[in-house]
Amino acid sequence: MTTENHTLDTASGKNSKTENFPVGSMLIRPDLRPHVHVFYNFARAADDISDHPLLDAQEKVSQLEKFAVTLLDDKNNEIPSAAALRQSLRQSGVSPQHSLDLLTAFKRDATQLRYRDWYDLIDYCNFSAAPVGRHVLALHGIGKQAWQANDALCNALQIINHIQDCADDYRELDRVYRPQDMLAAHGAVVTDLSHETSTKELQAVLQAMLDRVDPLLQEARNLPHQVPDVRLKAETSVICALAERIVALLRRRDPLCDNVKLGKISVLGATAVGVVRAWL
Repeated sequence: MTTENHTLDTASGKNSKTENFPVGSMLIRPDLRPHVHVFYNFARAADDISDHPLLDAQEKVSQLEKFAVTLLDDKNNEIPSAAALRQSLRQSGVSPQHSLDLLTAFKRDATQLRYRDWYDLIDYCNFSAAPVGRHVLALHGIGKQAWQANDALCNALQIINHIQDCADDYRELDRVYRPQDMLAAHGAVVTDLSHETSTKELQAVLQAMLDRVDPLLQEARNLPHQVPDVRLKAETSVICALAERIVALLRRRDPLCDNVKLGKISVLGATAVGVVRAWL
């Protein structure tokens, strides 16, 4: 079966409108928005392969390597999303390294199902999440001076998503992003994730993870003030506000049995807070 067939077969049905946080929203400059969407489509296609429950690890890695080949080889168009991103990178002048880092994370998803501790998880997020923000910053001509706050925000968002999706990740892919040392410290075990509701031990792990996310979001608040583009300033500030509200919701809800999502009123409220905070 060809890679193109795999890409079609592994499509998850997810798109930018189904994500928890804005992806190339109307706040992004219109001339840059298409580049953000091309980058997202590349990441979505690769992520769908790494998450496919019927492909084994070796096959996932093999297919993901073809994404890199297409991305770097002007004569290779085997993976349409990678070929489109290659053209976008040529037009924008953005380095392909951020995209290659994402592929490293997706390969790790195919081969690594557990994380020893918080630092092991953050190392993964430095490949799976931080490059997304770095790519968007580069599109706006913003360099490494904003990486620390960017990485804090992107990594926090990634961990929030892991917490929200913990039941499906375990039940469908046997993938666990709750650090093993945290599980052990609170007397929880991996199989607790198969229950319909969280045990008190698993809830304690959740709270411990959120305690680690809070400082990341505090650092992330610096990002809007390091962004000269007014549209991106507003976008990053809104995302920070949305993340803070979801963390507050996760402290009260059980992701094993609840669909922990913000309602429309909460989203509008967080958006308003984020826009105002961007200029404070």
